[in-house]
Formats: sequence, structure tokens, C-alpha cells
Amino acid sequence: MSAALPHVVVVDDEAEARAMAGDYLRLHGFDVALCDGGRSLRAHLETRTPDLIVLDLNMPEEDGLSIVRDLKARGTIPIIMLTATASPIDRVVGLELGADDYLPKPCELRELVARVRSVLRRVQGVPRPEASAPVPEPSKKIRFGTKWLEPDSLRLSDDSGQEQPLTRSEYDLLKAFADHPKRALTRERLLDLADARDPDAFDRAIDVRINRIRKKIEPDPANPRFIRTVRGLGYVFRPDGD
Repeated sequence: MSAALPHVVVVDDEAEARAMAGDYLRLHGFDVALCDGGRSLRAHLETRTPDLIVLDLNMPEEDGLSIVRDLKARGTIPIIMLTATASPIDRVVGLELGADDYLPKPCELRELVARVRSVLRRVQGVPRPEASAPVPEPSKKIRFGTKWLEPDSLRLSDDSGQEQPLTRSEYDLLKAFADHPKRALTRERLLDLADARDPDAFDRAIDVRINRIRKKIEPDPANPRFIRTVRGLGYVFRPDGD
């Protein structure tokens, strides 16, 4: 398999579902590895870093949410969750932990390919943190409450330079706000600007992401000053906090 192909890991304890997803992704141009749970996934990560992970949340060996938490604490590999439609709380928690997208299970394989491509497009539009790139000039940094966003990299840091972990979906939303300061943006508009549209998502998926961002940039997330709620409409970024 060509090393130039995007490397995707499918993690699912159900052998048939795992094989079907893997075969379909390979058919559409992806380099695929299959893992039956958290243990085999971590073993694979010891040898190779994937471009994206497709992760079933409901596995007997180890809960998928704990795997998401562990992976996002250690790095920024994009994750698409597969979760039962009867478990909306899993989707909320998964997004709060930093997952990049989700699909109900069993999923339509054509849609899985479309979601993988969509997430990879967002990833490719933002340099990886470890990639060597010119350090942005201070003037290019944008103040978001207690943090600074560097638009040319996936970096959010405080005044001392301490970096705050940031998922790509969070970065895309912050960039959308940075490009439209002091303008009220509807949830629909934010999803379009951040290329995060999810036609099957529950109505308030965007709110989960905004709350996650507020915990990182607001002095008091319960009383946000910089990313404000516009009742009945959406959100507005107030750079000065007024």
C-alpha cells in the first residue's frame, strides 16, 4: 500500500463490522489498519501514527470514551466516533472530550467515507503541531480572553507561552470568530464557516463545542465575556470582553 495514502485505523470489537468498514475505506483510497479494541490500538500507535481513527464507543474491553480521553490528552489525532443512535449522551461526552465527528451505528459506509474525507480536509488545512513551520509574528496572534490564538498554526497559548491543547474543530470555530469579530453568528453560519456541518447531529452540537472553548479561554466560563450568547440567534466574539 502506498505510503502517500491517508492512514486510517478502524477500531471495533465486532469483526464483521470492522472488516466491512476497512474494505470499503481501502476501496476508496485509504491505507487501513484494523484493531479490535484499545489494547491493539495502542500497540499499533507504537509503530505508526495514523491520520485518523474511526472508533466504536461501545466495546467490552475498554469503553470508547476512555480511549478518546486518553488519545486527546496525548495528541491531536482526529477521531470519528461510531455510537448507537439511542445514546445521545455518548455523543455529547465524546465531543466534550475532543472527538472531531461522529456517526450513528450501524453507519452507511458511503457516509463514513464522506466524513473521513471531510475531517481530513480540515486537518490538512491546519499544520500539525509537530510540523516545522515559521513562528508567527506576535502581531498575527489574536487575543481570546486569557489565551492567544495563532491563526497560522494549531496553537492556543497563555501569556507565558504555555500551550493549551486544541482540537481542530475548536481551532476552526475560533478562526471563524476571529474572522468575524463583533458580528452575531448563527449556529448554522458557524457550522458553515468552520466546515463542521453534520446533517445528522443533534440540534445543539455546536453548543457543546462552544462550551468546550469557553473553558479554555474565559476567565469565568459560567459567565462568558468574550464569546457571548446572543439569545435566540447564536454567538458573538467580543475581543475586548465588553
